[in-house]
Amino acid sequence: MELFDAVVLGIIQGLTEFLPVSSSGHLELGKAILGDNSVPEESLMFTVVLHFATALSTIVVFRKDIIELLVGLFSFKWNEQTKFSFKIILSMIPAVFVGLVFEEELEALFGGNVILVGFMLIVTGLLLFLAGRARHTGKAVSWKDALIIGISQAIAILPGVSRSGATISTSVLLGNDRTKAARFSFLMVVPLIIGKIAKDLLSGDLVVESTSSWPLIAGFIAAFVTGLIACTWMISLVKRAKLHYFSYYCFAVGILAIAAGSLSA
Repeated sequence: MELFDAVVLGIIQGLTEFLPVSSSGHLELGKAILGDNSVPEESLMFTVVLHFATALSTIVVFRKDIIELLVGLFSFKWNEQTKFSFKIILSMIPAVFVGLVFEEELEALFGGNVILVGFMLIVTGLLLFLAGRARHTGKAVSWKDALIIGISQAIAILPGVSRSGATISTSVLLGNDRTKAARFSFLMVVPLIIGKIAKDLLSGDLVVESTSSWPLIAGFIAAFVTGLIACTWMISLVKRAKLHYFSYYCFAVGILAIAAGSLSA
């Protein structure tokens, strides 16, 4: 992969990880447009590195919340911080299960399947449209909500389904406060990404050749910086109930992706 391509894909990842338009889907479309011929395993490695960059940007933006949660958790009392932390753990279970059981099948999907990305973007758009019309959004995330949101996150492993779009939309449709929905959505993914990186490092799946390290570094930096900007912007957009505007974008890009994929098939 060329250095320029890595930076472009890093910027795409940084913006679309937090904006509800599917980072994985846009990465696959970006690779197709840039002519990236990586095999699925190499493509997945680059995707994981970029996701780690945006996870780091999430930690920076929500550093005060994370410190508060850790302090509450390690006080060893059943307080609100401890409950919130365990709800995050509960929400991780579906994605962990799907990731472990269907790992090989999922890896094969990250290889420029433009038509699949198109259909999944339309699914994302539908969720965002419905969430944009939700009116009763004032309650906190319950245990049941955490599990349902976790199932949405598991489905969002598919390229083209926005993780933030799916989880925030699901939370809003369940009647949760929009700001709390965004906070829960962004914090719940951090342990998963860090766990995925650790697993791949320990298993030797992420072996980086010296000739390909610079594009990875460049992509990481680009994703981290743009992620900081996009995360802050997205929090503001969710507060102002602007999610449904992104649905039109997802519909348009999804249809274009399906058409382009069909013509090149």
